[in-house]
Amino acid sequence: MRTDTAELLQQHVIDPEVCIRCNTCEATCPVGAVTHDSRNYVVDADKCNHCMACVPPCPTGSIDHWLPMLRSQAYSLQEQFSWDELPAPQDHSAVQDASTMTQMSGSTAFETASSSLQTATSAQAAVPESNNWSAMAATLPPWSAAHPYTNLHGPKSPTTATVVGNLQVNEAGTDNETHHIVLDFGSMPFPVLEGQSIGVVPPGVDASGRPHHARQYSIASPRNGERPGYNNLSLTVKRVVQDHQGQPVQGVASNYLCDLKTGDAVQVIGPFGSSFLMPNHPGSHIVMICTGTGSAPMRGMTEWRRRLKASGKFESGKLMLFFGARTQQELPYFGPLQKLPHDFIDIHLAFSRTPGHPKRYVQDAMRDAATPLAALLQDPQSHFYVCGLKAMEKGVLQALQDIAVGAGLDWRPVATTLKQEGRLQLETY
Repeated sequence: MRTDTAELLQQHVIDPEVCIRCNTCEATCPVGAVTHDSRNYVVDADKCNHCMACVPPCPTGSIDHWLPMLRSQAYSLQEQFSWDELPAPQDHSAVQDASTMTQMSGSTAFETASSSLQTATSAQAAVPESNNWSAMAATLPPWSAAHPYTNLHGPKSPTTATVVGNLQVNEAGTDNETHHIVLDFGSMPFPVLEGQSIGVVPPGVDASGRPHHARQYSIASPRNGERPGYNNLSLTVKRVVQDHQGQPVQGVASNYLCDLKTGDAVQVIGPFGSSFLMPNHPGSHIVMICTGTGSAPMRGMTEWRRRLKASGKFESGKLMLFFGARTQQELPYFGPLQKLPHDFIDIHLAFSRTPGHPKRYVQDAMRDAATPLAALLQDPQSHFYVCGLKAMEKGVLQALQDIAVGAGLDWRPVATTLKQEGRLQLETY
């Protein structure tokens, strides 16, 4: 690749005002061009190859920004980390004039980039080698999913919701304190679907004196509300008291949310998400694989199916849930799960830190259920949803691959079909 300083570049950048720091872009970038600090997600111009893999999964569109400029003037990572908003684009004609003497194999850099983008876009549906597990996720919703509304309220114009409930939903005294929080939007329309998310804007400022950016949370209630017929929704929030290295830290948004009282006002943006949506077709089967607060969208899907079935007018396909936590005491919603009829949902729990028992993860539970999962992998009405910590992604998808191979299936065309038809959805963080 030419690196002439006069080369014309469409620099890929991320809008810090719109970005909700969900990590989707960094997780899906196949060349490691996206990175982040405590404030911003940014793109390395020297690594980005304009493959477009990160654009479709972005829930807000913040990733879809391109600034025409000379490569010698490309914004560095440090400059991008300092942004509170995107800089104004340079004058396009001036940039073009400065690079008129530079050509790339008989075409301008813009023409070459355009061709590259077109090629990359047409290849998006292909499933890559298994070392990039995130890229196996669908970027389209199931064909029968309802139409989602997105970005109704942006960072500059959040709406206000009122707390109408805040309840701890795992056993008191456990390390991973998890709350079920209900927000009511009053007269402000805020339509959501199962699988979507919102951004919560914590009050106050960060260590640099800048307002906190929004944090993303999956919706845990069905489309007609936590309380049916009301303009409300629920979230599943774990109080963050340590970082990934086990060092003490106070999560800004999680502690704010867990400490909310009934009647408190919360600033909300969104909703977000247009692919991680449940199918509406009554004969569709749903396999839900989650850990911890990754159960939020699964709860919404399960409750919507339960309400439809209770109406007596909806005969649904199969529901399977693979749910993991460190211990039974830390598992959110353990009590309500026990009340769901076995003929309505097939539940498989996995606990990795139960004293006196070997570690067991969701992928272990999946392998134990290989026979029904293999049958579902061959059924065009089956949909697979994975939500939880990033660390679970490889194990879960490897288990699906092993189950397929064990049933005599060729995994690559199976995975490609699941992706192309929006039937394998990943939301890991």
